[in-house]
Amino acid sequence: MEKIKAHLIGGKVSSNSIEAQNLFASQRFGEKIGEKIFYLLPEALFLIKTKKLEIYDKNKILSEEESAKKFERLDKKFMTKYLVFKDLRKKGYILKSALKFGAEFRVYEKGKTIGKDHARWLVQTVFETDKLSMHEFSAKNRVAHTTKKNLLIAIVDEEGSVSYYEISWIKP
Repeated sequence: MEKIKAHLIGGKVSSNSIEAQNLFASQRFGEKIGEKIFYLLPEALFLIKTKKLEIYDKNKILSEEESAKKFERLDKKFMTKYLVFKDLRKKGYILKSALKFGAEFRVYEKGKTIGKDHARWLVQTVFETDKLSMHEFSAKNRVAHTTKKNLLIAIVDEEGSVSYYEISWIKP
């Protein structure tokens, strides 16, 4: 497969190539908006590292390192999000943005159809030294519950390992 040629414009990575359309159709990478496929920044780096995508910034191909540095400047939590994205995607899950839910990712189980089936989890990524207040935790859990999902807290440690804690409501 030829690499997807994507462009970094205004902090967003997108492509309208046939390769991008094919990868979206077969493996659900990216989000189709109109004729373009848009990629989350962690998703874009994952595709670069797996040799499926190259990013152009002003007609120059960015290296893996240059891409990671640019993404880190755009999002201070980028590396934490990337490590969680990579871990879950390698386990076969499909991840999409959960920005409108106040979390980082929606996670679909293997074999589920996006747009037809509900995501199982809303994922909040946290580095091990970060703090999450009880108010933030409660708000995220309430949104997950009202959208029929469970909250998945993904904690990344100093070595880059990810631990997951699933939170769900139980009826008394």
